[in-house]
Amino acid sequence: MSSDRGFVTSAKRIVVKIGSSSITSAAGGLDVTAVESLVRALVDVRQSGTEVVLVSSGAIAAGLGPLGLRSRPKDLATQQAAASVGQGLLVHRYTDAFAEAGFTVGQVLLTVDDVGRRAHYKNAQRTLNRLLEVGAIPVVNENDTVATDEIRFGDNDRLAALVAHLVQADALILLSDVDGLYDADPSLAGAQLISDVVDASVLDSVELGGVGSRGVGSGGMVTKVEAARLATSAGIPVILARANKIKNVLTGSSEGTYFHATGQRRATRLLWLAHATDARGKLILDAGAENAVRNSGSSLLPAGVTAVEGDFEAGDPVELVSQTGEIIARGLVAYDSQEIPALLGRTTAELASELGDGYGRELVHRDDLVLL
Repeated sequence: MSSDRGFVTSAKRIVVKIGSSSITSAAGGLDVTAVESLVRALVDVRQSGTEVVLVSSGAIAAGLGPLGLRSRPKDLATQQAAASVGQGLLVHRYTDAFAEAGFTVGQVLLTVDDVGRRAHYKNAQRTLNRLLEVGAIPVVNENDTVATDEIRFGDNDRLAALVAHLVQADALILLSDVDGLYDADPSLAGAQLISDVVDASVLDSVELGGVGSRGVGSGGMVTKVEAARLATSAGIPVILARANKIKNVLTGSSEGTYFHATGQRRATRLLWLAHATDARGKLILDAGAENAVRNSGSSLLPAGVTAVEGDFEAGDPVELVSQTGEIIARGLVAYDSQEIPALLGRTTAELASELGDGYGRELVHRDDLVLL
């Protein structure tokens, strides 16, 4: 497989994600020089005709200094307060910097709910696409001021991968405070930079670290690799590189680590179903149904389900689970959880005859199902 990175320069649309540690100072607050350097690089590529979506961390970190906080707070309320102060400073800095080159910024704040619910997901997609159509540069961040511990992306790396698919980007650039993916802790002697990841097997012997030493971000190498897996499995190549190398990356240089696309582009709704939803319940499949779902491209019928767990409504995402407890798929269920026990083990013909035509449908239609 070729390691040529010409796909970056030929891309019609890219998503660039930058981490908190790359645009904030060690003392807290925004690093104006770093922000302006990033913006200049993005302006250059935008002026060449490539559309750009920027996913930017930094709201909480930017709010630390003004609030007199020395480190990222651990409690949610203080995090939200810091984000409230910092988000305004962050978008103001981006707005001014891009305006100097004649570009308008559009702020897009998202929560898990915005991509976990189908209607919200489509609204976010329309907003981002419309901003690009009118020539604006979307600046995306998680809405830390209202997100709770239970409804968070957890990091902006995952958010960036979802946004890349949402806008059908041709490339995802993840910028950090490290040069790329190493085969061991980069602070250790002998650690080697991995220039290409052509498939998941390359990662088997890699030791992945945690949050950076500055402690102002929420992610780490684990989240970046997982984001790369998510994007590449959906056909989007990924570059992971040091933030101050962004100009070189955007000109197709060999900076950082190139994660090759490993899968085909999938329907947006299927990627949403696989990665942007939280299951509301489980359907336990017998061996025959498991085989039909895994290998035959079949819908899930009531006859193949042995048990149901959880409290959900028709249209909610549920996990399809084998007899051994393995999650094999996720799908949108066609019945409320209270209805399903009476349907289990029975054919659709029997149910339609006894209960009416409305009960002759699948539990989960193949078009609403994705293997995991």
